[in-house]
Amino acid sequence: MAEFMVVVADPDSGETHQFDVEGQDANRFLGRDLGDEVDGGAVGLDGFTLELTGGSDKAGRPMHPEVPGSNLKEILSEGGIGYAPSRDGERKRVTVRGRQVSEETVQINAKVVEGGDVAAALGEDDDEEEADE
Repeated sequence: MAEFMVVVADPDSGETHQFDVEGQDANRFLGRDLGDEVDGGAVGLDGFTLELTGGSDKAGRPMHPEVPGSNLKEILSEGGIGYAPSRDGERKRVTVRGRQVSEETVQINAKVVEGGDVAAALGEDDDEEEADE
């Protein structure tokens, strides 16, 4: 049975929210590629649309949008996802996971495309106002 941690970013406020998803809701993510849109109901955000932007597997290897499928692949990288060069022109062979969500995926990163304010939908705004008083 699939189990993921979904990290949802709200581009309007700059905040992120983490959700543990398992069972039938987690199955909604299986087989999806980076860039695909998913219904937010899978993480408890009814009425929201989420776009998959990244993720990582059990060993911490990042998902790469240019690698098809869900298998591991070694790529020669000049920087970007999975590698940050320390000087100009430096390249390195890095192992990355493909762009498709699979059972090996542990974390999925997503951003809100439609739906409004995530904190308001989760009821977190009320807690912050009470703490200020």
